[in-house]
Amino acid sequence: MKTACELGRKTRPEIKLGICGEHGGDPSSVEFCHQIGLTYVSCSPFRVPIARLAAAQAAIKEMK
Repeated sequence: MKTACELGRKTRPEIKLGICGEHGGDPSSVEFCHQIGLTYVSCSPFRVPIARLAAAQAAIKEMK
């Protein structure tokens, strides 16, 4: 997936890449998506708070 993101961005730097489904609400999956450069994750409405928190934690972790 990381290779696909990198190659896609070489061709279209503005491309938005993401995943949909239950992985979008799983904290470890959200961190993985952040690490490989996905733009967004999509998940069930009841998982949105978890996904937002996981995304913020991944961004902070990257800054350290």
